[in-house]
Amino acid sequence: MLDASRVILGTHGQLHIDGVWQTHINKLEASVEIEKRELNLVGNEWKVHKNGSKKGTGTMTGYKVTSDMLVRGFQKFDIISKLDDPESYGHERVRLIRCMPDKIQLANWTAGEEVPEETAFTFEGYELLDPIVAN
Repeated sequence: MLDASRVILGTHGQLHIDGVWQTHINKLEASVEIEKRELNLVGNEWKVHKNGSKKGTGTMTGYKVTSDMLVRGFQKFDIISKLDDPESYGHERVRLIRCMPDKIQLANWTAGEEVPEETAFTFEGYELLDPIVAN
């Protein structure tokens, strides 16, 4: 039976860009999609698949605090995502390699409201630095 205390909440998550903790980021999504090539083989009634190229995409969301993303422009950077919860079996760190923004937000504000900042990006590889392993 699942021990509910082991379920990880994102509350203690961290995002680092080139080693600098981005304390204003409160959401990160990243995934890899693979292009599968469909093959028809003689003597086989099943279609089979061959792995093709991979594409990494993601979005980071938070509050506008500095102009760092404007200054960085479209230069590539690395992200380290840390997912942690004091009650979990441990923490997970994943490095997203050679990230590049799809677009840069120049302005997005409303009087009397916090200024959100969302950056969609692509990346060119990943590395699992610290896996979570159940005891």
